[in-house]
Amino acid sequence: MNFIDGHSHVWTPDTKAYPLAAGFRRFDMNPPSFTVEELQVKMQSVGVSRAVLIQMSFYGFDNRYLLDSIRKYPGQFCGVAVVDQNAPEPASQMQALKLLGIRGFRIYPKNEPIGDWLGCESMHRMFAAGAALRMAMCCLIDPDALPALDRMCRDFPDTPVVIDHLCRIGVSGTIQDQDVDALCRMARHKNVSVKVSAFYALGKKQSPYRDLSPLIKRVYEAFGPERLMWASDSPFQVVGGHRYRASIDLVRTGLDFLTAVDKEWLLRKTAERVFFAA
Repeated sequence: MNFIDGHSHVWTPDTKAYPLAAGFRRFDMNPPSFTVEELQVKMQSVGVSRAVLIQMSFYGFDNRYLLDSIRKYPGQFCGVAVVDQNAPEPASQMQALKLLGIRGFRIYPKNEPIGDWLGCESMHRMFAAGAALRMAMCCLIDPDALPALDRMCRDFPDTPVVIDHLCRIGVSGTIQDQDVDALCRMARHKNVSVKVSAFYALGKKQSPYRDLSPLIKRVYEAFGPERLMWASDSPFQVVGGHRYRASIDLVRTGLDFLTAVDKEWLLRKTAERVFFAA
């Protein structure tokens, strides 16, 4: 079936070989283990053959477990790394990581003012390097961060941008129309894609997640299937009573407005274009 999971985290309980970053403890690893091999079991059960691995926060800028997993299973995984987004010259590190299977970089507001979280010179250099290297800026954001991203997309129209988890619309339990409108306006930027993912955390947060259908349909109508990709956000999708299969099944069978061709884009072709074709 050759599906692609566009977003999954992996980590290992071996904190001696892969130590946690300052400020994190083993207690923060929940579940205690979700190795790349554990992810493979979930993938194989539903016909997912490839995945985009996302650097986990408790490893900080140490991307070694991510890189080792990509190297261990060539062709099956690529990665989204975390680097210091305030570093003065990010381009050389970005280029070096591309050679190791990294295809994007996770960025988020951190402690910056939300209206200008992308305003520093180093972020501008990251976006410029992303355009030159065809590496995606993968944004973990809420809707209030979209105006600043919109400005950056105007300034750097050739930079691939991926908005994670439907911009986390509905995390509060309520899907606000103005938030959906703001996300849909981002479709005017031709290189912006959206991950249709993290269903366990949005809306009613209950399988089979059909309450998210109107939100996904609005985003589908704005972006088209060619710029949407399904992702699980494992292991968070596989704890607390949620299941990996339920996540992919929402796209496979739960959204009646999707054609068979649309599903090919959401379940494989968009992630393949954005992350695996680079």
